[in-house]
Amino acid sequence: MPSRPEPALPESTIDGLFAAQARRTPDAVAVVEGASALSYGELDRRSDRLARRLAALGVGPEVRVGLCLDRGRERVLATLAILKAGGAYVPLDPADPAERLAFLLSDTGAPVVVTAERFRAVLPEGAATLLCLDLPAISPISPSAAPCGAPPPAGGIGPDGLAYVMYTSGSTGRPKGVAVRHRGVVRLVHPAPAGTADTADYAALGPGEVFLQLAPFSFDASTLEIWGALLNGGRLVMPPPGDLSLADLAALLARHGVTVLWLTAGLFHQMVELDLAGLAPVRQLLAGGDVLSVPHVRRVLAELPGTRLINGYGPTENTTFTCCFPIADPDRLTPSVPLGYPIARTTVHLLGPDGEPVSPGEPGEIAIGGDGLARGYLDRPELTAERFVPSPFGGRGERLYRTGDLGRLRPTGEFEFLGRIDGQVKVRGFRVEPGEIEAALVLHPRVRQAAVVVREDRPGDKRLVAWLVLEPVDPAGGLLRALRAASRPSSESTGSRTSQVAESPSAAELRAFLADRLPEPMIPAFFLPLPALPLTANGKVDRR
Repeated sequence: MPSRPEPALPESTIDGLFAAQARRTPDAVAVVEGASALSYGELDRRSDRLARRLAALGVGPEVRVGLCLDRGRERVLATLAILKAGGAYVPLDPADPAERLAFLLSDTGAPVVVTAERFRAVLPEGAATLLCLDLPAISPISPSAAPCGAPPPAGGIGPDGLAYVMYTSGSTGRPKGVAVRHRGVVRLVHPAPAGTADTADYAALGPGEVFLQLAPFSFDASTLEIWGALLNGGRLVMPPPGDLSLADLAALLARHGVTVLWLTAGLFHQMVELDLAGLAPVRQLLAGGDVLSVPHVRRVLAELPGTRLINGYGPTENTTFTCCFPIADPDRLTPSVPLGYPIARTTVHLLGPDGEPVSPGEPGEIAIGGDGLARGYLDRPELTAERFVPSPFGGRGERLYRTGDLGRLRPTGEFEFLGRIDGQVKVRGFRVEPGEIEAALVLHPRVRQAAVVVREDRPGDKRLVAWLVLEPVDPAGGLLRALRAASRPSSESTGSRTSQVAESPSAAELRAFLADRLPEPMIPAFFLPLPALPLTANGKVDRR
């Protein structure tokens, strides 16, 4: 893409920027949990107290610290304290199996875990020192906490210091720890100057905004929620622990006047279908993590004119966001919702198999550079060298992260997602990208969502299977009959169905529809209905 002016990036750490914000607005509300609130000044002082305790336990620059707490203000406070002590936080989900938590602690070598007494049972015994914040003598929230003496330690690290280690799934079954720098987080949440036309100004981040911390702590969308609020003078709302229903979510948005919300694509689709009015308070709605449905996006544009909808794309290895697309023009949604444009201090290239740039409009692997890049994978030098490669486009030492995502550049300048390169399969000797089939299926007026997988029920006999969520036919049972009809092989299709069912696509009709858009090897053998696509814990489509 052509070069453009980039706003200056502060040469600071996350905790350094927070301390500056706390000095500017000490009395402003920083974190809200239920009926309780912490001001910026209180959060600053109490995190100082915990930082001193952590330093006394040996936490300093580059030391990884496990953090195993439920959603709440203490988790925010502890996250900040770890950074103030110079350490890097490692999110641990208390709901994860004990075996996985043991692996994460072993892999990071964390000598300390900030947690609560009730989570002792899920943490490996003797692996690390446990600092339990629900003990009154330790809790930085409790007025009875013992004093810690010395002033808070200087962190002793700069913008390239380690901020956190977040784990993603690995193709070998072993999770990969992504080592993210302070610089990457600052680049994510430090906005372009007000009033500029820079496409990197993807959202308004400032003291008037109220964020909901909805994403799991071990999912990198939490980075945007927490630091997008606290490094810009905004307010961070913490929901109660546990799962939230859609009604709970809508009630939280209304009660706290949430103005900035991140939703995974799966949760976005559910809210649009079942409680669109619940999103009305939100001024800036960011969604992504998977492909957004065009019909759902169009409905938001039509029915929530006061909400700015933004498609966000990016891997954990590039600190949450790489590209964003503020959606305003429905005509730009054909055939899919674009990934958009690189945010500030980010470069995106499309590479062919030889590592050379592809021509405009041609598909290529998305490769990312800039200040958002992680250091690499924790203690995995070979894997880091494989995915974080020297950049042929920049100066000495610059790198690109090869995402494994396939994309292309549209004539109008936005990047478009085409699927996963490593999701490619061979069917009858042909290379097939399931994402391309899914994109073609959702163009059918009766197909709301689609997921295409490969089944090999007999060795060597691979078949493409399309799982579909269809638009309803009518409220009186026509949908069920239509779903059954859509799953029949073409040989079972008859002309004797009622006109109501005929409105739904049969397998033969879907095959004919795809035949106009895709080569024959990419036509699924079976079309099977689902009321909704299953989701993983992070809200992405669960293809397994």
